[in-house]
Amino acid sequence: MTADRFEATYLIETPLDLAKVAEIMAGEQSSGTFTRVAGETDELRSRTRAVVTRIEELEVAAEPSLPNAWLAKKAISGPWRRARVAISFPIDNVGANLATLASIVAGNLYDLGEVTGLRLDTMTLPAAFRSRFQMPRQGIAGTRKLTGVACGPMVGSIIKPNVGLSPQETASLVGKLCEAGLDFIKDDEISADPVHAPLAQRVPAVMDVVRRHQDQTGKAVMIAFNITDETDAMKRHADLVAREGGTCVMASLNWCGLSAIETLRRATDLALHGHRNGFGALSRHPLLGISFQAYQTLWRLAGVDHMHVHGLRGKFAQEDEEVVSSAKDCVTPLAEGIDDRVLPAFSSGQWAGTAQPTFDAIGHSDLLFMAGGGILAHPGGPAAGVASIRQAWEAVGSGVSLTDAAALHPELRQALDFFGKVAG
Repeated sequence: MTADRFEATYLIETPLDLAKVAEIMAGEQSSGTFTRVAGETDELRSRTRAVVTRIEELEVAAEPSLPNAWLAKKAISGPWRRARVAISFPIDNVGANLATLASIVAGNLYDLGEVTGLRLDTMTLPAAFRSRFQMPRQGIAGTRKLTGVACGPMVGSIIKPNVGLSPQETASLVGKLCEAGLDFIKDDEISADPVHAPLAQRVPAVMDVVRRHQDQTGKAVMIAFNITDETDAMKRHADLVAREGGTCVMASLNWCGLSAIETLRRATDLALHGHRNGFGALSRHPLLGISFQAYQTLWRLAGVDHMHVHGLRGKFAQEDEEVVSSAKDCVTPLAEGIDDRVLPAFSSGQWAGTAQPTFDAIGHSDLLFMAGGGILAHPGGPAAGVASIRQAWEAVGSGVSLTDAAALHPELRQALDFFGKVAG
């Protein structure tokens, strides 16, 4: 890869010649179409044409992964060949336009008649190109500073019930969670600006509780208010959070869109907590959609500070290996010499017992570890739930088994006894 080009890799499936299909992909997403047209000079092609750089043939499938009317009309059948294809694109085709970048690396490729499966797998960018886009305003270091957590994981939880609480009921719950010793509390992704708890009322009520807790303890708990909305409304919501002394806002990335998140990023220095709900629709089929590495690349270019990765041994469909690789993607710089790492946010079915496999898999604690039931359903109450998670992480970071640590910490022992049976 050179300084004037970026690269994307794809997994494809086709009954046709792999090299020919790869060339069709490159042409479709740069200066070509199904046939050469007037004005498509050799000089223009040399400047703008995407180039296939690698083709790695993989296994052959007996059946196609997806239906394809184009192939059916031509009576073309298998075997269905699979491959990993790398394509290099000129950065001048994009400029500093994130929406266009997404259109180029994905776009019409998913509808090509020549393929029965296509997945955007990775994106690799030169440093000068990465620098044209938004950077995280807080990232890992800024979030640590705002929460006052110098080392170890930041421990968080979620407002439950997900919806239905009034502003005052929400504030009361936040107060209890602050007293329990949390570093971070977020709204659920389905609760943004509901009639029963509008942000105009909820933000002041919650921040009043957070400020009083900070006055009493010196601890500034980070609250991620869900401000998912249309672009101008999100900017207004973020301004309200900032006026009230808040430090973080959350947005449902897939439903707001890249351009809205870019605009929000430019409008505020608040930590931007990126929630990926809906990502499963883009990723669960192994030969369709987008892998997390490419997905998080686009959102980091939009300027998010935190990215959800789900959790190990959690309640969702992803394999643990996918959760681990996602977390590693978040803390891997997108380009050499640029520290644009973002905070991986672990959630879904997390509790003290998942600290050990998480640490074993990723080898560090630069993360946000969120537990809903793992804190709120602890037999000893929320404070004991938070304590059990901190005790677990302290143990694994020191090389002590959770069983040995539990002999010294009753909160951890309760968690292992209670949640271990549930998880098992």
